[in-house]
Amino acid sequence: MRAVSYHSPVRGGPSAYPVGMLTITRALYDQIVEHSRADHPDEACGVVAGPAGTGRPERFIPMLNAARSPTFYEFDSHDLLKLYREMDDRDEEPVIVYHSHTATEAYPSRTDISYANEPQAHYVLVSTADTDDAGPFQFRSYTIVEGVVTEEEVKIVEAYA
Repeated sequence: MRAVSYHSPVRGGPSAYPVGMLTITRALYDQIVEHSRADHPDEACGVVAGPAGTGRPERFIPMLNAARSPTFYEFDSHDLLKLYREMDDRDEEPVIVYHSHTATEAYPSRTDISYANEPQAHYVLVSTADTDDAGPFQFRSYTIVEGVVTEEEVKIVEAYA
């Protein structure tokens, strides 16, 4: 059973980061990539939380792929509920929801799109398959709102200004 996302009541507010761009620190980028590689051949998944309303990813939270599958991921419903309660307590929201694709490019599948229910989040996909001869992985970010997928630029910084 796929976990149903709990929506935090804290939403909105001005963001210090441009719409259509994910700004992420090198350390967070490296953690997402490492988690994706470590869980290969199964899909990895997780969240990067940040202060509500800022759009700034800060806290890396790797999750267990309850499906333990190379072609599908799902968050454990108990772990997900615990995470959302913790984020509420910390006045955070999911800034990035990430997972890996192990045999295909880093582009949202129809299933990924249908389960994207955090309109303010960046959906990061990491491909651990060499699908474009550009190297062993791809790191791409998207917004997914009401089924519409829009790829966005990824800006990697050493630290936030």
